[in-house]
Amino acid sequence: MTMHAGATHDGPPPLVLASASPRRAQLLRMLSLPFHIEPADIDEQYAAGEEPVAHALRLAREKAQHVAARRPAALVIGCDTVVIIDGVVLGKPGDAEEAVAMLLRLQGREHVVATGVAVSLDGRLASSVECVRVRFRPFDARLAREYVATGEPMDKAGAYGIQGYGAVLVEKIEGDFFAVMGLPVARLFALLEELGWHYDFCGLTRQ
Repeated sequence: MTMHAGATHDGPPPLVLASASPRRAQLLRMLSLPFHIEPADIDEQYAAGEEPVAHALRLAREKAQHVAARRPAALVIGCDTVVIIDGVVLGKPGDAEEAVAMLLRLQGREHVVATGVAVSLDGRLASSVECVRVRFRPFDARLAREYVATGEPMDKAGAYGIQGYGAVLVEKIEGDFFAVMGLPVARLFALLEELGWHYDFCGLTRQ
């Protein structure tokens, strides 16, 4: 699905987001970057013995490479986000009951959000992972059920969105807020610079 017009022939390469996440698209729009959305259809199962942070980085790389295989001249961005507590990964809840259970597990405690990000261009790949510590304030089952009733948690890892109603649950964050949303912005532009492109607040220019 095309969200914006592509770059001109003499401008930077087309920017492609290999994700259907509206939060990631929101951040690229915030920076006034033209881009296309082409979600990557890959197997997201864990490899045997794979740690959560390594999993997030591997999937980000595979998503970027999967879309880059058909768009080699584009700057393709792949991302993956996991929520980790007690060494356990909390994915997207399957139903409202599971969402409430996830939230009650997180309440009053600290967890880690790890977002892998990768950028592919002309067969080259630059990637990294951003880890953020998030602490939830204490709350009871009533608040968890009320939040779940908004519908916001149902398509999000860990059953919350920090940029929405879920902000009410957060007591403290140590690290990149945007990484918790699903796209570490500063890390992304460092990777783009590794591939020879600079963001000048008007768009991307060659370094």
